[in-house]
Amino acid sequence: MPPFPKPTFEYVVDVKKEIKHIKKYRDTKLGRAIPKSSTTNILIATWNIANFGVQKREAEHYKIIAEMVTWFDVIAIQEVNENLEGLLALRQELPIKYGCIYTDASGNNERMVYLYNKQKIKLLEEFGEIAVPAEDNRDIKLPGNGSSFSGFSRNPFIASFRFGNFDFMLANAHSYFGKEDETLSMERRSLEAYAIARWADLKRKSKYSTIKNIIALGDFNMPKVEQGDPVYDALLARGFEMPKHSTEIYSNIKNDKHYDQVVFLPGLKSKIASNGSYDFDGALFPDLYTNMGDTQHRNYVRYYISDHRIKWIEITP
Repeated sequence: MPPFPKPTFEYVVDVKKEIKHIKKYRDTKLGRAIPKSSTTNILIATWNIANFGVQKREAEHYKIIAEMVTWFDVIAIQEVNENLEGLLALRQELPIKYGCIYTDASGNNERMVYLYNKQKIKLLEEFGEIAVPAEDNRDIKLPGNGSSFSGFSRNPFIASFRFGNFDFMLANAHSYFGKEDETLSMERRSLEAYAIARWADLKRKSKYSTIKNIIALGDFNMPKVEQGDPVYDALLARGFEMPKHSTEIYSNIKNDKHYDQVVFLPGLKSKIASNGSYDFDGALFPDLYTNMGDTQHRNYVRYYISDHRIKWIEITP
């Protein structure tokens, strides 16, 4: 997507103060609690960090972003640009225990990234991209959808991990967006969602699959979490389940869409201990909000942090 306009006003960021704000918000605000990482759980998150590597963040912003990343054991990140400036700056702020793997750039010059705690999570051998063979494109179809599937704009990035004796596979996705309410754009988004669902269903049924615990997560550009939303229906059409939303926090800071989601195949539901969305924009830069108002505050947050919030789940194997 095109970069957001850079704010024209000056604002001095006090990193220590802002980290206190987001920690207090996480620990005390109703519906925002995120469990601590422990020897008995895995915290998995997804975060679309807007135009990462394009928008010119400052060192203070990377420190704030890094703080939130360290709350999780593995985090899937979308919108990382071919220019690795943002990712490299973030990694400079992360503890050395965090490993990183990423794809080459594809649609919109975006890479897909995993950051993971190497001291707790082991990266296994199977990883790559979901690529539907051209001869199978005709099998990616939905009732009432008049479009034809011709591949992903950005191939979802799969990686397998181990925590203790628990093996799991993640599929990091950033679906095509197009135009907000255009029929063709929604049809293409829905077909991409169905292609991911079909892949996961075939994967779990294959006699050659060594990992059955499959989780898809990322920015599906899903407008609503409800039956009748075409992206929602397509993503859940082949067995994926979605944790019950414990809060009514939207995944974008505009507060009107549920773009970002985490879904899993049957068998994992009993292991999902908790889940939620973390709206960091409700805690960061409160003096900026007070002095300059909602619009300027939102413009600052979406440029220097992101316009998407963090979506997460806790698994207790």
